[in-house]
Amino acid sequence: MKPVSIRNLHSQVVQELGRQIVGGALKPGELLPREETLAERMAISRTALRESLKVLTSKGLIETRQKTGTRVREKQYWNQLDADVLAWRCETMPTDDFVEKLSEMREIIEPAAAAAAAKRRDRKQLARIKSAYGAMDAAQDLKAWTQADLEFHQSVLEATNNELMVSLFSVVETALATYFSLSASKVVDFKYSLPRHFAVLEAIRLQRPVAAREAMLGIVVDSRANIGRIKR
Repeated sequence: MKPVSIRNLHSQVVQELGRQIVGGALKPGELLPREETLAERMAISRTALRESLKVLTSKGLIETRQKTGTRVREKQYWNQLDADVLAWRCETMPTDDFVEKLSEMREIIEPAAAAAAAKRRDRKQLARIKSAYGAMDAAQDLKAWTQADLEFHQSVLEATNNELMVSLFSVVETALATYFSLSASKVVDFKYSLPRHFAVLEAIRLQRPVAAREAMLGIVVDSRANIGRIKR
């Protein structure tokens, strides 16, 4: 058996503590154990532990103060678009309001992105959207569908030729993949929304921004309704 590297130990500590904080096992305002106690409990050197805590501090999850120690911060201070924080929140879905907030973000961004794509897309970008739609149509299981669905929405965002939108998608990609899978899993036929996606594709192909906006909004609203069934 190969020895575990310091980097791997460091990553494991970040992952374990991050999950505990984001998952609620460690509550906002709660003090972490003293450094020597925590290092012993996690079987890691105090130096490596300090490096791990620095990472969690950079993500806004904890803060360290002299005399009082290291404390979990309130959620509003977390770096919500950090890839790890998003992944940890995805692991808790749909047990909190994260799905609702992600749905709201999608309703604001994606219809506008579809309209922009209809105005600005080039032939290569349209071909990629078509390819993603074809993969959705050909999907034989939920995993393949989710991957193709993600590719479809990413392709639409890239066709806006707005690098800020593309960057935002890359940040929330993990969350959206979980979201799409949850939505599709709540219906008997996970391909039921294929006609809605075709409507988006056609509106972008024909360069009709209003139609593209409305078609994409229909997809997002429908997904939101499906996700809502999980809580019933």
